[in-house]
Amino acid sequence: MENYPASQNLPITAWAEDDRPREKLLGKGRHSLSDAELLAILLGSGSRNESAVSLSQRILDSVGKNLNELGKRSIAELMKFKGIGEAKAITIAASLELGRRRQASDLPERPEIKSSSDAHRLLSPLLLDLPHEESWILLMNTKKQVIGKEKLSIGGVNATIIDAKIVFRKAIEGLASCIILCHNHPSGTLKPSQADVDLTRKLKQAGELLNLPVVDHLIIADGGYFSFADEGMM
Repeated sequence: MENYPASQNLPITAWAEDDRPREKLLGKGRHSLSDAELLAILLGSGSRNESAVSLSQRILDSVGKNLNELGKRSIAELMKFKGIGEAKAITIAASLELGRRRQASDLPERPEIKSSSDAHRLLSPLLLDLPHEESWILLMNTKKQVIGKEKLSIGGVNATIIDAKIVFRKAIEGLASCIILCHNHPSGTLKPSQADVDLTRKLKQAGELLNLPVVDHLIIADGGYFSFADEGMM
């Protein structure tokens, strides 16, 4: 349980210096701040009757204190909170998007894929906050080092079309020796549909003919991921 001063509904300038998020960050470092305090720094101010930290707590409570869920909120949804105008809503959305991009880019050069969890770590930042389905492939060399990531398609809430010709054209153009297919389920379910199973079988067979193996197919959702390879379905 996070502890805040009893006067948290007062303006932050009225708090003891150690309780102010900016001063706390400067004095104790950014890792000492809670999510609500970090969000309060972005907001800059609350309203007449509510501090920025209290407002931030209320916003985080609405998504179960889950930053991934907060990242899915639209500008209009954020503006429904009293004290959040367009400028503050844009600041929240931009900061969460920047964090997502940092996670996606904070990778060693040509990381080696040794397991499905390695692939998930590379691909999940691209897909977790999306309200629609997308499909991607990881391009790898003979050592299973990643040499590229390619988006294949963008679909609706429940489906996206993956064209085998596009899959292998991108793989061949990228000089890949093997690939991993991936798509997300915005619904949160990790269970593959029959269409997912059929597509995986089709692409695996095509890859064998082209000597360009499809080594795994991941389904990514908020609850984790499903690996066809781990389940013995490749």
